Amino acid sequence: MTEQTIKITNSTGLHARPAAQFVKVASQFQSSVELIKDEIVVNGKSILGVLSLAAERGSTLVLRITGEDEQKAAESLYKLLLKILNDEEENNK
Repeated sequence: MTEQTIKITNSTGLHARPAAQFVKVASQFQSSVELIKDEIVVNGKSILGVLSLAAERGSTLVLRITGEDEQKAAESLYKLLLKILNDEEENNK
């Protein structure tokens, strides 16, 4: 199992467009992908699950991945979250 923590610092949080990007990439891996916010655990391959977290600015998310390709999935998804959140902030300036 691999876990990484990320703090949402952009003004819009993890809304529909970036959540869809995340789910699309997460679905490419065989490993189980979970996102956790405030002890709520959701399937990272489910758009409804990810959106149900209502991950707004200031939220802390834990990315938990378990499975045979977990290392590759963890690296890709963590980098994607950082890119999504940084791009969102740049686009809102």
